[in-house]
Amino acid sequence: MIRKMQLPLQTLNLIVGFAIWVIISSLMPFITDDIQIPASKLSMVTAIPVVLGSVLRIPLGYYANIFGARIIFLVSFVLLLFPVYYISEASSLTDLIIGGLFLGIGGAVFSVGVTSLPKYYPKEKHGLVNGVYGMGNIGTAVTTFSAPIIAKQIGWAPTVKLYLILLLVFIVLNLFLGDRKEVKVKTPIIEQMKGVYKNQKLWFFSLFYFITFGSFVAFTVYLPNFLVSNFELDKVDAGMRTAGFIAVATFLRPVGGWLADRFQPLFLLMGTFATYTLAAILLAFSPSIGLYSVGSLAIAVCAGIGNGVIFKLVPFYFNKQAGVVNGIVSMMGGLGGFFPPIMLSAIHSATGQYAIGFMLLSQVALASLVLVVWMYYQDRLSLQSEVFNSTGQGVLVTDISGTIMAVNPAFCQLTGYSEEEVVGEKPSVLKSGRQPKEFYNQMWAEIKEKGIWQGEIWNKRKNGQQYLQWLTISAVKDETGEDVRYVGTFNDITGEKSKKTVQGRSS
Repeated sequence: MIRKMQLPLQTLNLIVGFAIWVIISSLMPFITDDIQIPASKLSMVTAIPVVLGSVLRIPLGYYANIFGARIIFLVSFVLLLFPVYYISEASSLTDLIIGGLFLGIGGAVFSVGVTSLPKYYPKEKHGLVNGVYGMGNIGTAVTTFSAPIIAKQIGWAPTVKLYLILLLVFIVLNLFLGDRKEVKVKTPIIEQMKGVYKNQKLWFFSLFYFITFGSFVAFTVYLPNFLVSNFELDKVDAGMRTAGFIAVATFLRPVGGWLADRFQPLFLLMGTFATYTLAAILLAFSPSIGLYSVGSLAIAVCAGIGNGVIFKLVPFYFNKQAGVVNGIVSMMGGLGGFFPPIMLSAIHSATGQYAIGFMLLSQVALASLVLVVWMYYQDRLSLQSEVFNSTGQGVLVTDISGTIMAVNPAFCQLTGYSEEEVVGEKPSVLKSGRQPKEFYNQMWAEIKEKGIWQGEIWNKRKNGQQYLQWLTISAVKDETGEDVRYVGTFNDITGEKSKKTVQGRSS
């Protein structure tokens, strides 16, 4: 029963963590009525919680494997009591910065669930499971939508204090419903880091999540104040529109994971970044509120689907180091939410508009699209290489002139030659001398005519021992139908031939 509770419990934990993470940005239009904050500092204050919320994701992901999700969620929620209370009593910009920094713990808990939950489900469901857990992002919408409404009635400081009650409730829930028997993984963090930091896929996924989750966080903290100042919307209206953005991105996250379980995830990422590029270009032209809403919702769709797809890919490629890799990738996503608001604010201060910032986002999305395409073809090449190297038949590939270009390990095992000894040589090094010249002429004539030849042939190993092969030679053609290389596959049938000869004699 406790095991079945983990997905809903940890998803609710994430909702609470994320709801607390964005308290300051959601209430900023109200906070500025009481605390004087220079316009140049607004973006920094709203982005500050993202810093610790990003950096802490690596150790929290790692320790979720060491101690289990129950302990990490408990400790995180206890620690959050202090910054939440401190912010409710804030009276200066410094108070908001200090309290906001430690609010980051709420965002850092994300890496706990994506590390813990895959332990409870088979691989073919990891995309959906992490997608459902990722719906905890809705916590940002809960705060963005409800906090301004409550603050309008009772004030922003009492509104913040209400989160203390929520934290206490979830401390109790985790204490009694958290899984005490979760499988622990105690590989030292340094050893895990050594196993992944040179893997280029780690840094590609980090970049992709930097954009998808980063834009989700950035728009969450940037939209409420931007919609009020740029389009002169009411504070509650701005909060509701931002909540709509968050809701779209959040509910599409499990859809992205579900799609990634059923289709090629890299194809889904290609579509995601292509749409991102176009949506960011649209926003760069500073359109009316209607077109701005279309562009923002397109980014919300991409963020939701992209986030779901990426966390299907992480445990697929990094099963044993999932804790650390989840932490690194999700940290980069969090940092992706830190820099854009500051960058947009700086660009606006210098140029009076946001166009350059959105064009930069479109170019980064376009670069990511190119990288995903490259990854897809690299994976195909890797798969072909794995098949080539793992097949039990000997394989040799020659160019059009018959010079050996590549051989597989089975070739070396069957013939006794190493790869270095035969690459660059002709297949004639294997000739036994048993077949006359006419045999080879007929064989190549058939290959030229039909594109393939199959049959028995005597060859010799490096030690001079002769053996009987079943050999298949296939011609590889280009788009014009011309032969560009030849592939030979073979296996030793000497033993089988001997058995048939003995059986024939005995009968």
